[in-house]
Amino acid sequence: MMTVTRILVPVDFSEHSKRALNSAKTVADKFGASLHVLTVIPDPFVLPNPGSWYMPLPANYISGLRQDAEAHLHELLTPAEQTRFHAELAVALGDPYREILDYVKRMSIDLIAMGTHGRGGVARAMLGSVAEKVVRTAPCPVLTVR
Repeated sequence: MMTVTRILVPVDFSEHSKRALNSAKTVADKFGASLHVLTVIPDPFVLPNPGSWYMPLPANYISGLRQDAEAHLHELLTPAEQTRFHAELAVALGDPYREILDYVKRMSIDLIAMGTHGRGGVARAMLGSVAEKVVRTAPCPVLTVR
């Protein structure tokens, strides 16, 4: 039988990720596992080709994004849930796919529960899918919630 002690829920604050968090809470209750809730702010300095429209960002832009993300994370779980699940709330800056996998390795995560937007065909080919990349390369099981 699989032992689950740490569950990572990457969130982008969409309804899909909120449903994944609810599923993760159910699993955490059954296994007595802790929840790690991670949001990743895409690095605005890594642009494929900024071209002529590039503008420098305001002085406190990144710190403002980080503060907003931390505030939103605290809204996802009540204080009682944070205590019950021994919740770790984290914000990272970078490529979501890489940051998720780095967190998994660093924190010895046993299960990832993440939402998927359910895009298919051309939309997925054009936009890529963080969930798909994580499913293909994660060192632990991944529960995807549509």
